[in-house]
Amino acid sequence: MKVKDVMTPNAKGIWLTESLADAAQIMWENDFGVLPIIKDGRKVIGMITDRDICMAVAMRDRNPSSVSVEEVMSGEVYSVNPEDELDKALQAMQEHKIRRLPVVNVEGELEGILSLNDLVLHAKADEGEDTIDYGEVVKTYRAICEHPAPMGASATSAS
Repeated sequence: MKVKDVMTPNAKGIWLTESLADAAQIMWENDFGVLPIIKDGRKVIGMITDRDICMAVAMRDRNPSSVSVEEVMSGEVYSVNPEDELDKALQAMQEHKIRRLPVVNVEGELEGILSLNDLVLHAKADEGEDTIDYGEVVKTYRAICEHPAPMGASATSAS
């Protein structure tokens, strides 16, 4: 099964120069937890989550309307192409511990979002050519949720 068969198409993005207040408004009105940050047409250059906005507002003594998404965004973008197999998307989510991936075309322009929610809603118990296996979705979620080992854990277990 391909990413395009499961993704949420026509995803909204936010321009690099818009504010945290603008991002929060878009997220609220559309029930999103993340927005791709775009420039030059619809080229994805970053991501911002509702948590990013909350933490940025809590840690700055500034009005959210005066803070641009560029100041807060995560510039490291992991993405998939609509024609990619879902296995590739699941692997990226597991490896990078992320719940959502922007879906971009070959020019890097936003075409959709693939979320863990999309995967869960399309998963089935029986594996087939046009299904997502429950086990793979749970494996992905488990990898995302896994806590890192405490900093001193390897030193104490070696003694």
